[in-house]
Amino acid sequence: MKTLSSILVVCCFLIGTPALALDLDLDQAKAQGLVGEKADGYLGLVVKRADTEKLVNEINAKRKSIYIELAKKNNITLEQVQSLAAEKSFSKTQPGHYLLINDVWVKQVAPVTPPH
Repeated sequence: MKTLSSILVVCCFLIGTPALALDLDLDQAKAQGLVGEKADGYLGLVVKRADTEKLVNEINAKRKSIYIELAKKNNITLEQVQSLAAEKSFSKTQPGHYLLINDVWVKQVAPVTPPH
C-alpha cells in the first residue's frame, strides 16, 4: 500500500508541476545562480536579494500548499511528499543550476538524488 501511495504522489506531483508557477522569473533566477533546489523540496537563496527572496517565498508557499494536499489525498506525511518532490526537482535540475547538498550550494553537472 505504501508503494501505491508513493506512486500516486509522484504521478500527482508530475501532473501538478505547472501549478508551481515556474515562470520566466524563476528560470532567470536559477540561470543567474540566485536560487536553487533544496533536499526538502523547496527553493533556497544562493544569493540573498530582496526581489529573489520574495519570489522564493511565493513559490515555496505554493509548493507547500500542493504538498499538503498531496499528503492528505494519499494518506502519507508531508515529509514523504517533500522527499519525493526533492528527488524529482534534483533529477530535473539543469546543468549550471544550484542544489543545496549537505548545507553547501553545488552547481549541477549531472542528475543527483538528494541526501536523505
